[in-house]
Amino acid sequence: MAAPMNVMAAVRSYVDKIVGDPNCPGMKVLLLDEWTTKTVAMVYSQTEILDRDVYLVERLDQAQNHEVMKHLKACVFVRPTPANFAVLTQEVRRAKFSEYHVFFSNVVPGDALKALAEADENEVVRQVQEYYADFVPVNAELFSLNQRQSLRLSTELRDAFHQDMFARNVNGLLSALLSLKLQPSVIRYAGASRVAKAVAAECASQIAADGIFHFARLESPRFEEDAALPLRSQWTYQAMVHELLGLNSNRVKLKGAPGVKDKDLEEVVLSATDDAFYAENKFANFGDLGMAVKDLLDDYQRQTKMNENISSIEDMQSFMERYPAFRSKSLNVTKHVALIGELSRLVDVYKLMDVSQLEQDVACNDDKSAQWREVLAKLNDAAVKAPDKLRLAMLYALRYESAQASTTDRLKLSLEENRVNPDKVALLDALLAYGGKRARGPGLFDSNKSLLAKFSKQVKSSLEGIENVYAQHVPLLMETLDAVAKGKLNAQHYPAATTATPLQGAKHDQVIVYIVGGVTYEEATKVAELNAANAGVSVVLGGSFVHNSGTFLEDLDDAFGGRR
Repeated sequence: MAAPMNVMAAVRSYVDKIVGDPNCPGMKVLLLDEWTTKTVAMVYSQTEILDRDVYLVERLDQAQNHEVMKHLKACVFVRPTPANFAVLTQEVRRAKFSEYHVFFSNVVPGDALKALAEADENEVVRQVQEYYADFVPVNAELFSLNQRQSLRLSTELRDAFHQDMFARNVNGLLSALLSLKLQPSVIRYAGASRVAKAVAAECASQIAADGIFHFARLESPRFEEDAALPLRSQWTYQAMVHELLGLNSNRVKLKGAPGVKDKDLEEVVLSATDDAFYAENKFANFGDLGMAVKDLLDDYQRQTKMNENISSIEDMQSFMERYPAFRSKSLNVTKHVALIGELSRLVDVYKLMDVSQLEQDVACNDDKSAQWREVLAKLNDAAVKAPDKLRLAMLYALRYESAQASTTDRLKLSLEENRVNPDKVALLDALLAYGGKRARGPGLFDSNKSLLAKFSKQVKSSLEGIENVYAQHVPLLMETLDAVAKGKLNAQHYPAATTATPLQGAKHDQVIVYIVGGVTYEEATKVAELNAANAGVSVVLGGSFVHNSGTFLEDLDDAFGGRR
């Protein structure tokens, strides 16, 4: 089996090279753009950056506001966009720093380099390099372009925005391949998706035309769609935080939460690179989290008691040596207690366990009449918040789309009677346009029972108690990955983007899955479990954005709202 792929490590190695470049020794400034700021923040803490002789981290488009600092060199790490080239050419003309070492996050157009060279009249640009990190690494096996509105690619609209969004998805995916130093031997796509076909074809064309791709052969990047997945409640730590609180560039806002009084907790950082508890428990289910936090708290209390027994100079010295780590642990314990406390409160107040149990029943079991009564009861329940009512109605409409045309209309009426915003109610039609039977491939609801059985054998997870009820449904993605690993991926449902015909029965040990429109943390969790199970395949998952139900519905409205 090939070595596991790791996008976090790949991007961190690039940032290491940038801030530690031997051609740029000594104190320096790091100039970033809107996108690379987020990329760097995911793999490097502020403390680590300072430890690498970086005096200042600044946005390139704000650097002109600083005074001249000729005693410093500048490391520039930005995307190769026209806007960045325009700012960069102005910057080197009015050089505020002694040298500029320029690193682009993707392939650079030749004409842009020529314009930069012409602008460098003072010869301050010492080097220009391409480091392929034109994406945001979220977990070791998950990356995102952090690009909203990509669902527009699934519409018939063709305008400048569509072209830019299409190019962004293609370039981001190619950058991920380059960062992992892998070349696809075959690219497969979801046959029912027009946009997946277009992205796959463009990637195949650029790889064939570009001499950069001469690495080890990657077996099968491919594309997937599962419209039901972003609508379901989440029950693992990372996914719950994103769904209920919002997780953006590793930051979570707790300001206004009833149990949060400390200003230091109004915005907290969740990063697996410098938070051992989060790294160990980000995929843990809600039932296990309580015990994990209790163990963390017990360990902290033991250390507190040990620090109380100070009776000599030696004890004081020992305490001061331990204090930085002790202080850090104190803040970490407080942070996770606050987060899990707020998650627990929201689960209780909004009856999310009851809501989730019904979601799982609709997704996994064919019991239309009984589920209809339960869905209506939840829609009439004042304790269930409006977004959760909408999600339930959407799941039911998607599950039983072909049953009766009147079902969707009755769901809309019930939502409106329960004071759900009419603009939100209209999203039922938008969802069916995007992810209904005509738009999606096979397998979303018709094969999930056998899928669950297969996946249970493949990955022995710790789904006990709460998790048995609230995690019955397995993402459609896992069925596809199982078929890829076994060499049984259906060539009709997942054709190849190249003229090369996929070998029947060929088993693949390295797979990159890219989902145009966005991915979820639920899919990422299952991919991590699959990788950890050592099932003979290493998988990296990527997408336009990491969605929770709120962002998915906003993008759905953005793309399809005009149809209502």
